[in-house]
Amino acid sequence: MRTQRGFSLVEVLVTMLVVSIGLLGIAGLIVTSMKNNQSAQSRSQASVLANDIIDRMRANRSVAELSPSPYQIDLGDAADATLGVPGADLAEWLAAVEAGVPSGQGAVSFDAATGNVTVTVQWNDTRASGDGASVGLPAQQLVVETRL
Repeated sequence: MRTQRGFSLVEVLVTMLVVSIGLLGIAGLIVTSMKNNQSAQSRSQASVLANDIIDRMRANRSVAELSPSPYQIDLGDAADATLGVPGADLAEWLAAVEAGVPSGQGAVSFDAATGNVTVTVQWNDTRASGDGASVGLPAQQLVVETRL
């Protein structure tokens, strides 16, 4: 009667197959985690940018509360440099939005009756939703509404 020494080739191949399937699963988790991390970073940056323009408006409150507010701007519009401080604030903010989030755009609106400011930051986050590239519009949008 012979005693077995070591492993057979079939056992080694089965073990390698099981380990490789496990490693592929871990690699998939890492890729998903990286996508979610980048999306979270864009959302965080959008939040910081929205609060930045609100702080700029609060620092220049008497001008920001005029009707119509010189801080008013729509998505895709350029800042009007002839507006002095509000124009410079908006130009700097829009440049930061474009640099801070992928394909970033920003909008600011002020309701003089209620004193509410609505800031919108939108960006293309095809990693998170997958539909931004096919539609041609940014897939994510952050809207912050607050009182001056």
